[in-house]
Amino acid sequence: MATIMDVAKLSGLSKTTVSRVINNHAYVSEEKRMLVLKAMEELDYYPNPAARRLRGQLTTTIGVIIPKITNPFFAYLVDAIEQTAYEKGYQVMIFQSNEDPVKELSFLSLLKTKQVDGIIMTAIENEWEKIEPFLAYGPIVLCNEYMNEPAVPVIKMDQFKGTYMGVKHLIERGHQKIAYCTGGLFAEEGKDRDRNRGYQKALEEAGITVNPNWVFVDRHTIEDGKQVLKKIMKMENRPTAVFTGSDEIAAGMMAEATELGIRIPEEIAIIGFDDQPLAALLTPKLTTVRQPVDQMGQKAAEVIIEQLQDETVAICQYELPIEVIIRHST
Repeated sequence: MATIMDVAKLSGLSKTTVSRVINNHAYVSEEKRMLVLKAMEELDYYPNPAARRLRGQLTTTIGVIIPKITNPFFAYLVDAIEQTAYEKGYQVMIFQSNEDPVKELSFLSLLKTKQVDGIIMTAIENEWEKIEPFLAYGPIVLCNEYMNEPAVPVIKMDQFKGTYMGVKHLIERGHQKIAYCTGGLFAEEGKDRDRNRGYQKALEEAGITVNPNWVFVDRHTIEDGKQVLKKIMKMENRPTAVFTGSDEIAAGMMAEATELGIRIPEEIAIIGFDDQPLAALLTPKLTTVRQPVDQMGQKAAEVIIEQLQDETVAICQYELPIEVIIRHST
């Protein structure tokens, strides 16, 4: 059986450094942390959780993996998770993947080393085949993400329905030329696939053909929104409405419209997604698809704690309501 000294030897680092990685010490470089985790995996070495509990080094800790902490949606989601977990005697550790599959796997490895007891994933960067083996070391709950045949609990909204309803609202307002922003790719599979299908379905029912020039992929930020509006306004044949992937993108578009003297919704209508607090503060106030982020975070925390306390709890999908909040930008 491998020992901590074996890990130190294979990684080329000191026993002290290995111990710091195992105990999640703050002052260890990411390079050294990865060397240690790789050596532990190769040696199949895991710290003894019973011994660590006696030393007070293992606590009731839930890890939450998010793509970007700067996205307000995930900030509000983590806030709801943390508050619910704290009320139930658990603490939360936040990990930012920056949409990097390698970082995501390194965070999941914390289940192996018992630095977290369970993990909530709010996005998935790897294929499920790479993630599933980590279930041997602790529970995983998907929140804001899902699979068609889930092997773990899922808390989600119907993204297809939300996008379909949002685009249909624009069509009912008389728009036929509707642009679309997505945080992923405009593809049948992968990130935002359900939103893509919702957009296509609403247009198809109205007899409208998708114009690829009006589809903007990999858009996430306020700055992205500004750039999208600039591109639209330079088009000879331009859309009269835009379905955005988030309130941030919509806010960027609206800020740029103000700079360019473009009237909303008279010259271009804009609809957001999430219903963050800023949606009601923008001028004009933003029409958006509301996701109940507080309910989602609360439910995710409750479900993973149930999994930690009782391994026999049934694996379920929990679908929360979604709706269009009509304001003045459409």
